[in-house]
Amino acid sequence: MPSGVPPSLRQSLQALMRPFTPASAILFCDFDGPLVDVADRYYATYCQGLSDTQVHFATTDGLLPVHRLNREQFWRLKTNRVPDPKIAACSGLQGEAVVWFLARVREIVNEPALLAHDRLQPSARQALRLLRSHGIQVVIVTLRQSTQVAEFLRRHQLDWAIREIYGAVDSQAAYANHADHKIRRLRDAIADQGRQGQSLNTAWMVGDTEADILAGQAAQLTTIGLTCGVRNRLYLQKFQPDHLHQDLWSAARWVSRCHQQAVPTNKSLRYSLPQSLS
Repeated sequence: MPSGVPPSLRQSLQALMRPFTPASAILFCDFDGPLVDVADRYYATYCQGLSDTQVHFATTDGLLPVHRLNREQFWRLKTNRVPDPKIAACSGLQGEAVVWFLARVREIVNEPALLAHDRLQPSARQALRLLRSHGIQVVIVTLRQSTQVAEFLRRHQLDWAIREIYGAVDSQAAYANHADHKIRRLRDAIADQGRQGQSLNTAWMVGDTEADILAGQAAQLTTIGLTCGVRNRLYLQKFQPDHLHQDLWSAARWVSRCHQQAVPTNKSLRYSLPQSLS
């Protein structure tokens, strides 16, 4: 466990790392999107990054002129997977200002003041209770750091709901959201659960981005896309998930019904990476 972790958070991490009895089913679940609404944080990061860029490139004539997108405009671009350089261009930035802005956003997006904007998704707690009541244990597979995840769960009193957390080492991995990183993280999580004696005959992968869908498909899991996060339905459909749901609550109801009816979900759990991502 990392040094310098506060005692309360250390206890939360230790609780999450305790051995679990084997579950009858496992839901591998992304963190941002399914459980956490990051829209306010991403918009606040964009606004701060834009303001910092204005100041950095200020001249004797004044601040750099920019066009700040409103929250709706910004989020529409984000959920349509418009690249960050284009969002910067839509905001009036050019040349070196774009490069500086993008670096600044990556630098500050995980600062405590901005992480404070994260919110629990409205129906997430209800969804976790439903899954638990049906014997389905939730394993978080995320590109966020495990300490950030554990702290959020502790603050919202959701430690009980999670079997284990598989997070990233790089604090900027979640914002970059590279699919190959998620594929490898899920593969490692599945292998580790197997070593713990967990049967993976009934398992799903759920998330709100193309990285989650591609990871689930690479692992031959039934894959569920959610439209409550940073990608919209039209964009996610391009990646052909097995199912699309509005949020984790909707997905949890469907998963619970499948589990009750003993619908097979394992597609052989092969761990080969797609050629384009290997």
